[in-house]
Amino acid sequence: MKKILLIEDNADVRENTAEILELAKYNVVTAENGKVGVDMAMKEKPDLIICDIMMPILDGYGVLHLLGKQVETATIPFIFLTAKSERTDIRKGMEMGADDYLTKPFDDIELLNAIESRFRRSELIKKEFSNNAEGIANFFDSASQLKLISDDRETAQYKKKAFIYSEGHRPVYLYYLIKGKIKTFRTNEDGKELITGMYKEGDFFGYIALLEESVYKDSAEAIENAEVMLIPKTDFIQLVNSNPEISKKFIKLLANNVSEREVQLVKLAYNSLRKRVADALLLVNKRYKKNETDNPQIQISREDLANIVGTATESLIRTLSDFKTEKLIEIQEGKIVIKNESKLGSLVN
Repeated sequence: MKKILLIEDNADVRENTAEILELAKYNVVTAENGKVGVDMAMKEKPDLIICDIMMPILDGYGVLHLLGKQVETATIPFIFLTAKSERTDIRKGMEMGADDYLTKPFDDIELLNAIESRFRRSELIKKEFSNNAEGIANFFDSASQLKLISDDRETAQYKKKAFIYSEGHRPVYLYYLIKGKIKTFRTNEDGKELITGMYKEGDFFGYIALLEESVYKDSAEAIENAEVMLIPKTDFIQLVNSNPEISKKFIKLLANNVSEREVQLVKLAYNSLRKRVADALLLVNKRYKKNETDNPQIQISREDLANIVGTATESLIRTLSDFKTEKLIEIQEGKIVIKNESKLGSLVN
């Protein structure tokens, strides 16, 4: 059952609207003002938010602004309710990221149609499309009616250690990883690498430079033989500019990317070598496991693992040897298998 958060300060409107939604088989939670509404949104994680604009304490624009800054709530479909009908109010709400706008008084059908329309569009973004070239092409086709004909669905094969793109170059494609594993990294003046991202089948990469309209700040290299789908830059930009859901999807990816990098930098600055190696092993293991019960063999070069940790390869190898002696990991033909994930995760500085 879909959950809807209704934020409305007028008790009669709130109760009547909630009754309509409950009769339509929605799970409804309500808030009497914007401040309570923000707290409820963070707690309940609703599938859709309906919010009045003119409210005391915190108005609807404030609610949308605050929720839009949080990764957990930024992509929730948002419908404004208001007694005003001036174009300036409608424009302001849409420019801030609202998905729809209903003017009071509204009838039952108008309300339910707006909600169903938002759910249909948001399902496109939330659904798990198949992790293959046809699946991603269908995603883009259905998202915007932009026909990616077979000539546009170009795929490229990359051998292990081959570069997909290089730091300082201008982006031409959005990349989608069909098979294999990819790393992105930055290089300092001394030629030392710092790995900035690890990507597996089903991941997009290379989108930050496209969204920023800048050159690549890092390089991408195949960790193993890889097959990559190349989505033309023009098609991607057209989708982002014409479809709010596509924009939100990549903004969320970008926010997660930035958060992961910030965490990585803090760990590099303050954690001991043992803790950093343990965290890196858990990160790579989590990144490449297929499901919660899977415990894959970590197939990554010692040099790459050292570049994630931010240490010399020799220091990494000594720490891995210690972990093996302590029965935290096993090493089988160069591949690492985590044997005690909880203890590895609980290591202290």
